Amino acid sequence: MQKGNIGVTTENIFPVIKKFLYSDHEIFLREMVSNAVDATQKLKTLAQQGEFKGELGDLAVRVSLDTEKGTITISDRGIGMTEEEIDKYINQIAFSGVNDFLEKYKDNANNIIGHFGLGFYSSFMVAKRVDIITKSYKDGAKAVKWSCDGSPAYEIDEADKADRGSDIVLHVDDDCKEFLEKNKIEELLNKYCKFMAVPVVFGKKQEWKDGKMQDTDEDHVINSVEPLWTKAPSTLKDEDYKSFYRTLYPMHDEPLFWIHLNVDYPFNLTGILYFPRIKSNIELQRNKIQLYCNQVFVTDQVEGIVPEFLTLLHGVIDSPDIPLNVSRSYLQSDREVKKISTYITKKVSDRLQAIFKEDRKGYEEKWDDLKLFINYGMLSDENFYDRAKDFALLKDTEGKYFTFEEYKQLIESTQKDKDDTLVYLYATDREEQYSYIQAAKDKGYSVLQLDGQLDVPAIQMLEQKFEKSRFTRVDADIIDRLIVKDDAPKSTLSDDESANLSSVFRSQLPHLDKTEFMVEVQALGANARPVMITQNEYMRRMKEMSRFQAGMNFYAQMPDSFNLVLNSDHPLVKRVLDECGSSTADALKPIESELRGQEARLAALRQSQEGKKPEELSQEEKDDKANTEKAIAEQKNKKQQLFADFGKQNAVVHQLIDLALLQNGMLKGEALDKFLQRSVELIK
Repeated sequence: MQKGNIGVTTENIFPVIKKFLYSDHEIFLREMVSNAVDATQKLKTLAQQGEFKGELGDLAVRVSLDTEKGTITISDRGIGMTEEEIDKYINQIAFSGVNDFLEKYKDNANNIIGHFGLGFYSSFMVAKRVDIITKSYKDGAKAVKWSCDGSPAYEIDEADKADRGSDIVLHVDDDCKEFLEKNKIEELLNKYCKFMAVPVVFGKKQEWKDGKMQDTDEDHVINSVEPLWTKAPSTLKDEDYKSFYRTLYPMHDEPLFWIHLNVDYPFNLTGILYFPRIKSNIELQRNKIQLYCNQVFVTDQVEGIVPEFLTLLHGVIDSPDIPLNVSRSYLQSDREVKKISTYITKKVSDRLQAIFKEDRKGYEEKWDDLKLFINYGMLSDENFYDRAKDFALLKDTEGKYFTFEEYKQLIESTQKDKDDTLVYLYATDREEQYSYIQAAKDKGYSVLQLDGQLDVPAIQMLEQKFEKSRFTRVDADIIDRLIVKDDAPKSTLSDDESANLSSVFRSQLPHLDKTEFMVEVQALGANARPVMITQNEYMRRMKEMSRFQAGMNFYAQMPDSFNLVLNSDHPLVKRVLDECGSSTADALKPIESELRGQEARLAALRQSQEGKKPEELSQEEKDDKANTEKAIAEQKNKKQQLFADFGKQNAVVHQLIDLALLQNGMLKGEALDKFLQRSVELIK
């Protein structure tokens, strides 16, 4: 028997490994099985080169549990090791003192294994003792057993093993007993070893028999699905890709299409990326790309490897150039990884461009599912925008699709305002904004349908990209002011008439939570609607953008602001004005007379006090001015109350307001019920 100490300069490296890697301690099984697969692959290579003349036989890697003994065993029939090779590969850990080690890797724990080749030593994250029983494939080799209990001390002794290969026996520590559960081990094998190049066997297949699940004689092979990305695309059919997608994502709809990646210069990369159907909710779609290194699962947190917007894709990327054990900060800074990221972006862009050119109709049919992905890409990656602007589409409210350039040419002759700015009109809800859309169409305008999750930020971006252009929602203003061609027509009403009319309607507007109404009077023509509600484009968009951008919470807290626009040319509005004039004339005369007198007095007081500092004014002068201002306010309040009393009794005022609210989905509950009752009364 040979005894010795493992070649490290620190007294006890194992607690350090355990401490540093504990957050990711399940990877021990990946490392153990990967080593076994590597040993098996090496034997196959030696056989192909003629250096191994024996029978290969069963090359499966077998994982087994013994709950009574508290062990996990990983067995292979690969090349095995001699005593000298154990000493070289297991007993020597080449790095300096523990203090340097801790300092260097305190923020980068996951890099330890990959950097130092400590894959085997990850076993000590879960094991209190590890045994290696191994026999080399070489002629005349003797079987040996290596044991270590987590201290630098180890023992090597002769062993009784007839067959070549290695058995790694992990004596599971008391605080890691969950790894002695069959379901847990099967879960980890499925996660990390599903596509390994050598069969990985864990127990026997089961079947329902005599009222319970029982083992059969057939091995339960974890990695029975072939990794499709390793095959040549020319040998695969659409159904192969769809079937593989169902294996990866059993509960998902079929993908729109896919990209088969295969590059060997300037780096090695294979994989299949699928475009899922994404209409909304970006967050639910992330982290569906699985990263592999030589068919060994590494992570599904791929933000550092693929551009952010491509994390919406599903599928597999496999590259031996990405080390198995790396931190995310390493991935984000690594030059090779950046090359991979750029390559994937280009391949995705090229594939979309090809589909667009080869099958425009089919591409348009997929657009509603693609739009969120492409908008996200254009918003987050300038290079992607430069490519995507040729195959990104705009859809109008009639369901027709246009490229950016096509749509610009369509509206250029009709939708420029008097300042030569091209105005893109859009709707977010065809049903709710129907009348506004119709008003625009009646003018000969085209209206886009922008109802996607990222359409508002996309609008902001496109306004910066498109020359002298702006986007305006169809209900942002009355149609003649959405695209102002000439100066607005003057109203025939006097200033007092407009003010009185505004007061009547303002007094009857409902008090809605976090909602403000402004009232204005405009001459819109006798055939236009009598009343409309519009919402300022800038304020509404800022509130919507506050959902996406930090630092815009100020807008989110502001109330919704709407304009109630009264059409002074419409007969119904004129009728209200006439009825208001006749109904309030007698009561209004003394109020107006008193108001004019008080306003004249205030003007005279201000003139007499002009140029004087506050301290130069007598108390009598101050009181006189304050009392006059108070008297004016009282008369104005009387006037407002007079109009409010008129409006309260006028069914047409309420009907017009409710019609405008109803058009905008703002009439509900009791108010809607009153509107219906009033409508019946007016029809009688």
